[in-house]
Amino acid sequence: MNMLIKLMGTAISIVAGLVGTKIVNTVWEKTTGNKPPTDKDETPQSLRSALTFALISSTVSTVIQVLANRGTQRAIVRFQKTQDIV
Repeated sequence: MNMLIKLMGTAISIVAGLVGTKIVNTVWEKTTGNKPPTDKDETPQSLRSALTFALISSTVSTVIQVLANRGTQRAIVRFQKTQDIV
């Protein structure tokens, strides 16, 4: 069961990452009026814009990763406690 919780934590982390990316892209587009910078851009964006986007995106990604890891650890501890009671 411990492995199942870890797999669920990984799946939740991946889904949260995708949702976080979508949110960051949407907020970026609404606030700047431009599409988020990618390496497939036909029109290159300024370095300032690309660095700002990278900083915001990596911050959101790190927060999501930390929250997913903490949630998984809490679930493992909670499962171990209930297993001891039974």
